[in-house]
Amino acid sequence: MKTFSAKPADIEKKWLLVDAEGVVLGRLASQIALILRGKHKPIYTPHMDCGDNVVVVNAGKIHLTGKKTSDKIYYRHTGYPGGIKSRTAGEILAGKHPERVVQKAIERMIPHGPLGRRQLKNLRVYAGPEHPHEAQNPEVLDIAGKNPKNKRSA
Repeated sequence: MKTFSAKPADIEKKWLLVDAEGVVLGRLASQIALILRGKHKPIYTPHMDCGDNVVVVNAGKIHLTGKKTSDKIYYRHTGYPGGIKSRTAGEILAGKHPERVVQKAIERMIPHGPLGRRQLKNLRVYAGPEHPHEAQNPEVLDIAGKNPKNKRSA
């Protein structure tokens, strides 16, 4: 018996809709990263982009456990000497683009290379409940209902 290797013609991409309201960030990100890579499919092939398209809504209402809203720090560098800047997760969630917390968490769980960058393009994250992908008829994926620990109350 030969090892199966998926060809581009074998891959079928679905659209999935995930509601992130009240869901714990790390648990949500790990599930979505798994789906983006295609590891949930029996035809998973490591060198092919066989993952599904994922639309995440209500990313601004994500839940962080413990003191992560004040202690989790995101760093960036301007490119100039001494140009390191930092913001806490709470500042980003309260700011103009709260969906970036979810994007970064998922991005850091996907391999850093050409294939990982291609898989990350199948992710769309929106801070509110509206999204422009209704025409694709996304299936609703209930990550909060998979495990009681996935959803925490404030």
